[in-house]
Amino acid sequence: MDGKNNLSKEQPNNPLHGKKLINILELLVDHYGWERLAMKININCFKNDPSIKSSLKFLRKTPWARDKIEQFYLELNKKNS
Repeated sequence: MDGKNNLSKEQPNNPLHGKKLINILELLVDHYGWERLAMKININCFKNDPSIKSSLKFLRKTPWARDKIEQFYLELNKKNS
């Protein structure tokens, strides 16, 4: 079975479809700032000399951290809907 076919079947139900990690991170940083974001999501890249570039590098290599960011983003979107 082709992985692309499975992915396309799942996308209509995926609220993150079409969302880029950089856009999610920028929105969260704009909304909370680095300090508050680090308090809400305990990830070192948000605490020690944070930047979009270094955070993206870490999040792309660390699935559990990326999952936390994505879930936090979805919760924020629910509250603002």
